[in-house]
Amino acid sequence: MQTKLTLRLDAELIEKAKRYGKRTGRSVSQMVADYFALLEQDLADEDDAVTPIVASMRGSLREVEVDARAVRREMLEKRL
Repeated sequence: MQTKLTLRLDAELIEKAKRYGKRTGRSVSQMVADYFALLEQDLADEDDAVTPIVASMRGSLREVEVDARAVRREMLEKRL
């Protein structure tokens, strides 16, 4: 079931979105719906994502197996 949603955005941003939609053949509503659909997927993939810092460390310890999740957990704990 589709429902109407009202968004308050900067007029210039709306115009940019409309121009982009025209070039890509999608409505602004479809672009927003596509983005919203990605949000849940992003959360599911977040645990498997490698941060830029971890990615930059790859290869620096060639003979050591690096567990990206363990490194990420350690980094998050240090931030708290």
